[in-house]
Amino acid sequence: MERVVIVILGPTASGKTFSGIETAKKLDTEIISADSRQIYKYLNIGTAKPEPIELNAVKHHFIDELAPDIDFNASKFEIDSLKIITELLDKDKIPVVVGGSGLYIRALVNGIFDAAEADEGLRKHFLAIKEEKGIEYLYKELEKADPVSSAKMLPQNWKRVMRALEVFYVTGKPIWQVQAEYKRKTNIKFVQFGLNWNRDVLYDRINRRADQMIENGLIDETKKILSMGYGKELNSMNTVGYKEIISYLEGEYPLETAVELIKRNTRRFAKRQMTWFRKDQTINWFELSKPEDLISVPDKILKTV
Repeated sequence: MERVVIVILGPTASGKTFSGIETAKKLDTEIISADSRQIYKYLNIGTAKPEPIELNAVKHHFIDELAPDIDFNASKFEIDSLKIITELLDKDKIPVVVGGSGLYIRALVNGIFDAAEADEGLRKHFLAIKEEKGIEYLYKELEKADPVSSAKMLPQNWKRVMRALEVFYVTGKPIWQVQAEYKRKTNIKFVQFGLNWNRDVLYDRINRRADQMIENGLIDETKKILSMGYGKELNSMNTVGYKEIISYLEGEYPLETAVELIKRNTRRFAKRQMTWFRKDQTINWFELSKPEDLISVPDKILKTV
């Protein structure tokens, strides 16, 4: 018998939290957060975590679970999420997955090997290394990360080398191991729903959210995290909002510039998210143009499932 999981996705500031919580309430179920940053403790304002009252209203998984210096990746998310999903389904509950981390969602829906096929950010990173330091440098990086795979490749085949590096950095495992382990079969049906806003409206929501984060204390939150010994070099701190405030605190530019950069970089991030999601033809999109449109989303989801 096929069992259903609801996935609510979309760009940052699109209203996923509201839609997810209201849907979960109606189903008397729990939420799996597919957000690669909200899993970290202390990063509250800058990651737009649900408010305490919202977290109390519906049980959330993968929020406030790890210290900022602990590594987490799509592979771990897939494994841990499937365990929770199976437990909920065994209780006759429909799990609700909510988030904007496309790689995490693809790993959960299709399996990590499919999800590891491409990570745009990593690919650009490795291409930049190739241009700056050459293919031999990339190959040496693979030798350190995955000597088994590197032994089967020539440095000149840099696309294969880069692919193996991508898989390693996405999953934390060498590509040969991921391929060997990938035997996933499931009777779970993931039904995906996306929140698609008019661009100008979404950008306005993003700009307003950035201003609200500053008002809510993003600067003090960033100072506190740094004072706890979590440095800017951590992957968790390489997050829009925190990295701009850190640069401001280090005197690189004034606060006004930091806020404008947060807005600009968040808009760019939202654009990348939508580019990723639009590749998936299985997503059911809700077209939104005003805040009131969000109110009807949960009922529309329930009518579809």
